[in-house]
Amino acid sequence: MPFQIRPADNYDVAEVVRVIKSVYDEYGFTWEPERYHADLYDIERHYASPEAFFVAVDCEQVLGTVALEVFPAIPGEPGTTTLVEGFWRCCGAECSLERLYVDPLARRRGVGQGLSAYVIESARSAGYQALELWSDKRFVDAHRLYERLGARVVGERICDDPDESPEWGLILPLV
Repeated sequence: MPFQIRPADNYDVAEVVRVIKSVYDEYGFTWEPERYHADLYDIERHYASPEAFFVAVDCEQVLGTVALEVFPAIPGEPGTTTLVEGFWRCCGAECSLERLYVDPLARRRGVGQGLSAYVIESARSAGYQALELWSDKRFVDAHRLYERLGARVVGERICDDPDESPEWGLILPLV
């Protein structure tokens, strides 16, 4: 089935939460709407330009989500990690791919690849040099996707999510 990718807004909140929470339920992760997931309840405010939040939709049903976050370049030697405000980050990155989730019933349709490629092209078009990705170590299919798109693992950390999930850090050169 075909799908289209478009910017999300606050009218999409219920569907965005449904998709991401379904993945959290699948993996037994803790849902925390007041803190770790608060960004999802006011997409327009949290992802104001130059940041962006996108959804893949089929007949207005959200199949997947992804976000682009922008920040000053992380100092240090590209291809390494460094502590920034007590949190491990990928050196040289000035944007990140965030909140990539695909509804379990919509997997194997190219939704994750389409959303990832869309964010990567958006970042390239904006002139960014490198994109970081942090992904729970259990998301093996996502890691294979990121590596096919040109990312490589450069570090690991414990996430600040409620479950303190172990994550791989990947960097994707954009030039």
